[in-house]
Amino acid sequence: MTSTPLSIAVLGGTGHLGHALARRWARAGHRITLGSRAADRAAEAAAQLSQSLGCNVAGSTNRDAAAAADIVVVTVPFDSQAGVLADIREVVAGKLVVDTTVPLKPPKVMRVQLPAEGSAAQRAQALLGDAVTLVSAFHNVAAHKLATDEAVDCDVLVFGDDKAARQRVVRLADDAGLRGLHGGAMANSAAAEALTSVLIFLNKTYAVDGAGLRITGTLVPPSEGA
Repeated sequence: MTSTPLSIAVLGGTGHLGHALARRWARAGHRITLGSRAADRAAEAAAQLSQSLGCNVAGSTNRDAAAAADIVVVTVPFDSQAGVLADIREVVAGKLVVDTTVPLKPPKVMRVQLPAEGSAAQRAQALLGDAVTLVSAFHNVAAHKLATDEAVDCDVLVFGDDKAARQRVVRLADDAGLRGLHGGAMANSAAAEALTSVLIFLNKTYAVDGAGLRITGTLVPPSEGA
C-alpha cells in the first residue's frame, strides 16, 4: 500500500485503460473516483470495483470527478479528448492533469498520425491552458494486462515540462506495479505516442499479446533536487 494516499479522478474510467489503472491505484490505497460522460455508468462501474476490491471507489460525471480530485487522469480516445478537456477546463485550474491520449485514427491505427500540435499531449496543454500542470504517460502499456493481478513487464515513460510533476506521475506508475521513467519535456511525448502505432503493428505481425516497452541498462535514479 502506498504511504501517501492521493485523491485521483480517472476520466474515461469505464473504459479498458481507465478501469485497469483505477483498479491498480485503488489496490495501492489511493482514493479513486471513476469519471464518465454518464454518471450512472460511472456509479455502476465504481460499485463493481468496490465490491471486487473491498474498498470504496466513487463514480460520477467526468467534470464532477475532476472537480473533487487532486490529480486528474484522462484516459479517453483521441476523438473524445477535446470534448472532455473542454468540459473539465474550468475545474482543473491549478491541478495536475495526466493525459494518456494516443492519436490513433481508425482504421489505420498501425500508422503514426500525430496531430498538428506535435503530439496529443501538446494539444491537451493548448486546450487546458497554462493554469494546468500537464504530464503525459501510460501510452505503451496494454490495458488488458493491467486489468489482471499479474506483474506487467513494461516501463512507462513520463513526459512534462515540470520535473516535480513528472516525478509524481513516475510514482503513480510505480504504484500501478509498473516502472515509471522520466522521458523529458512535453514535446518528447510525441515519441511514445507514435510508438503505440508501432507496437500495434508488432502485435499483429508477430502475434504478440500486448507488446510493451522496456528500457535496458542499469538506470541510476535522478536526484530529486536536480
